[in-house]
Amino acid sequence: SRPGATEVDFGGRIIRAKDRLIDAIRNRQDPEQALKNARHHYAIGNELYEVMLGPTMAYTCGYWAAATNLDDAQTAKFDLICRKLGVEPGMRLLDVGCGWGGFMRHAAQQYGAKVVGLTPVAEQAAVITESARRDALDMTVLVQDYRAPLPSRFDRIASIGMFEHVGVRNYRTYFRQMRELLDDDGLFLLHTIGENSDTHLTTDPWIEKYIFPGGLIPSMRVITAATDGLFLHEDHHSFGIDYDRTLMAWHANFAAAWPELRRLHPKYDERFYRMWTYYLLTAAGSFRSRSNNLWQFVLSKHGVMGGYRSVR
Repeated sequence: SRPGATEVDFGGRIIRAKDRLIDAIRNRQDPEQALKNARHHYAIGNELYEVMLGPTMAYTCGYWAAATNLDDAQTAKFDLICRKLGVEPGMRLLDVGCGWGGFMRHAAQQYGAKVVGLTPVAEQAAVITESARRDALDMTVLVQDYRAPLPSRFDRIASIGMFEHVGVRNYRTYFRQMRELLDDDGLFLLHTIGENSDTHLTTDPWIEKYIFPGGLIPSMRVITAATDGLFLHEDHHSFGIDYDRTLMAWHANFAAAWPELRRLHPKYDERFYRMWTYYLLTAAGSFRSRSNNLWQFVLSKHGVMGGYRSVR
């Protein structure tokens, strides 16, 4: 084995054992801690995400089935979700973990939906509010945790790349809340990274410390268990290899913009550049090697009358 491998592996096991002990004592994704976790990653500067993500400001896997560039892949993903949900004009649509509002804008502009978004990050909400005002779109954003009450139910719910922040102790609570917020004949789409191997209760220590504190990639088994008795699985779509291509496009954008970012914003120093490059490229490798996957589930409360027809 390589020099030092035993020590490194042993250290990783110690860190994971400590994380499991912490999880047993307290909820590392309770509402207060979830806000801190979100701000650690998503509140480090909209200017970074604007140049890395491009015009759509979509920070989730694109859909590359017929796309040849990042913007088209992200727009195709938005449209795929709207078509899977059967969004129609006037429908009340909830976007749980709405980011900077790319999907909200698409659903409102292209499908005439009345969209409400949830985010714990005020910097994201400000972008959405300005977009709604500028383009006169029927979009409302609420800065709150997904567990906080809402005054109404929704015809459709989408949760795109947010479930990875929920944590295993909260999976059942999350799905109970989604069921409570969904109309009896509504549809709920869950878009999440998934783990192709065994279920893990902790994340990589480096990712936990520097990138996504409180993050956890679910396995198929834990999703199935957490939805049992709450939702009927109408459709499952796997396209994890598209995340490799998405991450490499983000990395190319980040690398191209770095000289200007570095010049204008001293907070983005060489340490940040190395950290962010490592994060993007190792994440791409996890999908290229098929260690991680990307899943979309379409869920209903009681089953679609006459059956649900898969959309691709």
